[in-house]
Amino acid sequence: MEKKIYIETYGCQMNFSDSEIVASIITEKNYTSSDKAEDADIIFLNTCSIRENAEQKVFNRLKQLQHLRKNKPGLVLGVLGCMAERLKTSLLEEKEMGMRVDMVVGPDSYRDLPQLLLDVENGQKAVNVILSSEETYADITPVRYASNGVSAFISIMRGCENFCTYCVVPFTRGKERSRKPESIINEAKGLFRDGYREITLLGQNVNSYHWQDEQSGKAWSFPALMEAVALIDPALRIRFATSHPKDMSDELLQIIALHPNICMAIHLPAQSGSSNVLKKMNRKYTREDYMDRIHAIRRILPGCAISTDLIAGFCGETEEDHQQTLSLMHEVGFDFAFMFKYSERPGTLAAKKLADDVPEKVKSRRLQEIIDLQNELSLKSNQADVGKEFEVLIEGTSKKSEKRVSGRNSQNKVVVFDNNKDFKPGDYAKVKITACSSATLQGEYVEG
Repeated sequence: MEKKIYIETYGCQMNFSDSEIVASIITEKNYTSSDKAEDADIIFLNTCSIRENAEQKVFNRLKQLQHLRKNKPGLVLGVLGCMAERLKTSLLEEKEMGMRVDMVVGPDSYRDLPQLLLDVENGQKAVNVILSSEETYADITPVRYASNGVSAFISIMRGCENFCTYCVVPFTRGKERSRKPESIINEAKGLFRDGYREITLLGQNVNSYHWQDEQSGKAWSFPALMEAVALIDPALRIRFATSHPKDMSDELLQIIALHPNICMAIHLPAQSGSSNVLKKMNRKYTREDYMDRIHAIRRILPGCAISTDLIAGFCGETEEDHQQTLSLMHEVGFDFAFMFKYSERPGTLAAKKLADDVPEKVKSRRLQEIIDLQNELSLKSNQADVGKEFEVLIEGTSKKSEKRVSGRNSQNKVVVFDNNKDFKPGDYAKVKITACSSATLQGEYVEG
């Protein structure tokens, strides 16, 4: 009898990509996917450890799922990903918290899932959290089980060696290693043949992508890979995430400028506007270095949208440091931002060497000021688009009305407009922007 597996994913785009790899591995072994946890025989939570709040969500969800064991005593509950790597066997010992976990599998161990499931069926606890310096899953074709059929992720590299003091990723994802370029290009070609019209190249730091062909000696950089993927077809849009400011090269920006199907949207995490804080974070750039990269983007790619990540209340952050973050936001004029309070993570360099000394109330107040300012900046950015025309890739119907469609422009902004031409997901449409909010552009289809 076929067993059903349900996968619930938390955290970054890389985790969603990994869940597609997991789905591919398990379906090859005659397991089938389920859309609901209640219908599944096996439930996997693919987890994130970047913040304490992210882990707490998973703990709460694990407790919620325990009641399903009443009707299915043989239900298998597994934790995958970064929490599995960080907490390891301690996840199997949480019964006193009203939580039982049967499997703990790190992000480099997904090939072993079929055997680990057999181990659980035989009454054993299953753990595999060994980090690899080579695993990229390059030969596995992901199952796009949660896709909209238009956009897809391609993981081009794994791991990180930047060792920002606040970050657990180097400890949960291991060393940087890149996929063979041919495997990436072939996966992109296959997606385009299957009707996908947008792909996002993923890595913890995509700018660090490097592949050396042992036979020919040819070296591939990230700009070279981007160009090769862009040349597959002009109708295939290319995005990428995430870039580290210290590695954002003019060469990459010039490649983007040369190819209209590489999207005009760059996510460039700043984290702070204070050089003092950036030094404590071990970000390896100053505020001036960051602004140099912003000026390069504005010069080479006029009209490019820039988004960022910002952390409020890092160790030792003064009020002056916070004001410098606000001033950086004003100076850059970010189109969008992911904004968080600093959350100390066990095992990181910051937890070992720096005092988490900014009071929680101060963190919350600073974060709210950052959020309020970003809402203003996002609205201002969108208001500047009113009256302009954009090519929009349609992703589906609007959430509020089936008579309207929703998609994104090259700048990664959501655009909603009337579906008066029977548009389908994957179609391109020229749209004139007529109104906006801080989150969405409203428009009308333009003939021709």
